[in-house]
Amino acid sequence: MGTYKCCIFFTRRFALNDASTPGDVRALFSRHAAGAPYMGADELRRYLTATGEADADVEAAERIVDRVLQERSRTPRFGRPTLTVDDFHYFLFSEDLNPPIRHSKEVHHDMNAPLSHYFIYTGHNSYLTGNQLSSDCSDIPIIKALQIGVRVIELDMWPNSSKDDVDILHGRTLTAPVSLIKCLRSIKEYAFVASPYPVIITLEDHLTSDLQAKVAKMVLEVFGDILYYPKSKHRQEFPSPEALKGRVILSTKPPKEYLESKVGTMKDRDVGPQFSKGENEEAAWGREVPDIQDEMQSANKHEDDLLCTQREVEEDDEQKMCQHHPLEYKHLITIKAGKPKGAIVDALKSDPEKVRRLSLSEQELAKVAACHGTRIVSFTHKNLLRIYPKGTRFNSSNYNPFLGWVHGAQMVAFNMQGHGRSLWLMHGFYRANGGCGYVKKPDFMMQTCPDGNVFDPKADLPVKKTLKVKVYMGDGWQSDFKQTHFDTYSPPDFYAKVGIAGVPSDSVMRKTRAVEDSWVPVWEEEFVFPLTVPEIALLRVEVHEYDVSEDDFGGQTVLPVSELWAGIRTVPLFDQKGLKFKSVKLLMRFEFV
Repeated sequence: MGTYKCCIFFTRRFALNDASTPGDVRALFSRHAAGAPYMGADELRRYLTATGEADADVEAAERIVDRVLQERSRTPRFGRPTLTVDDFHYFLFSEDLNPPIRHSKEVHHDMNAPLSHYFIYTGHNSYLTGNQLSSDCSDIPIIKALQIGVRVIELDMWPNSSKDDVDILHGRTLTAPVSLIKCLRSIKEYAFVASPYPVIITLEDHLTSDLQAKVAKMVLEVFGDILYYPKSKHRQEFPSPEALKGRVILSTKPPKEYLESKVGTMKDRDVGPQFSKGENEEAAWGREVPDIQDEMQSANKHEDDLLCTQREVEEDDEQKMCQHHPLEYKHLITIKAGKPKGAIVDALKSDPEKVRRLSLSEQELAKVAACHGTRIVSFTHKNLLRIYPKGTRFNSSNYNPFLGWVHGAQMVAFNMQGHGRSLWLMHGFYRANGGCGYVKKPDFMMQTCPDGNVFDPKADLPVKKTLKVKVYMGDGWQSDFKQTHFDTYSPPDFYAKVGIAGVPSDSVMRKTRAVEDSWVPVWEEEFVFPLTVPEIALLRVEVHEYDVSEDDFGGQTVLPVSELWAGIRTVPLFDQKGLKFKSVKLLMRFEFV
């Protein structure tokens, strides 16, 4: 019994019985056990094969049976190791034995295409520990990003106070600096702990020519042979992730002074899209992800004169600085980069003789995407497009990443030190392809038809696949939380939210009823999601605890739809910062029609 204090003199008791095995699990067991009260290794092997484990053999099934019996402290029955229906339920509700996505640790995409064919896990201002204005700069956030598989690290280089060395900091703010050499050494140490594929360092360069030469020397000394840089001045195609395995590469625009800071942030001086969710919910677990169509409409309201002023300053300043550009430093830059000069749409013209990287703010992308979405897609066939957060995201919040992904943008840069629903989508998206930080774009995003047409993000598309999701039950909160964490006077009232993030026509959220006074809620509710672009869709799952005043956060996860493992699976949940709970999990079923 669970005991809760009520008022001063009274207590309330609630039964803490485990939930019974779901009816679908019992029916599944009966079918594969041929009606018998137990299931042997051979019957379990047939079940595994039927659910998509083509390489399942009797030995693998025997190992599962032995492990389940050992963890449940059960001795074999009928003279050989077998599973009862409750044992089978235990197996299905085990994250290690029955994960929700296949290939969770296996790289299975073709890694031999040019870099432009991949979405790349990208960080923004990777050195910041908190907000964009006054937090400390450190190599710790860089290390953490590399440990979760981030492949693009951004460093803003400035002269130190004595003008004889290089610091990393967010310029024109109160952020405390960290030395460049410390960041470079940490990148080298942790670059390939989570993935063997290339790390790209994007540099914001605000240095004099003497300090640029010093940077070149540092980079060569720290990275040595793992630093890749081109022998030719221009490339007609980027190398592949496979060819760059174990290598570090640099990307930056031609160096210049940071004169645009006086007008550069003015283009982002807005409050962003409005949200229907209340401030209480935002404080609890972050704002709902905005619709990308709303963001494009919002961007169209901005005046063009500030953008034009920004680009004129950049162009003039760049011309002044390029004449002092040290040859050694310039030759180390593999991916040449820049911001648009003149009209943004003109910057999207491809040069058949060379490839490059273009950087746009989230607002600039939304503005040009409103009328020229196919131009963006076409540009990203060979070139790299990097999207970065608008300047008013002082609290290190993020935007809807699908704004970039649906247009083929490879580097959708995020503030990894933040948290919230947008960042949950980012983490979930890059669980695909073994978590290596490179996700190959769907073929249709890279194709040009004979008539010259490319994928149109705004086109009305037919339903390609339908995903059915059933939420059976949840467990683990009582192990990971204090008894009164959710409610002081009773067990929690959990409900689940399930939905899709993707192109606008696919994006939706549904929710179950709230199960009152239970640490092990049983919902057994099914949802159906028609998908027009399942290749990049994400399954969103959240659990909240209902409260009259303010609902409490109970866990979340985001999973790539393309890698969901059909059948009844265990889905572990994560906290607001993206760290996995020790015990909290859901039992769910995925079915594709």
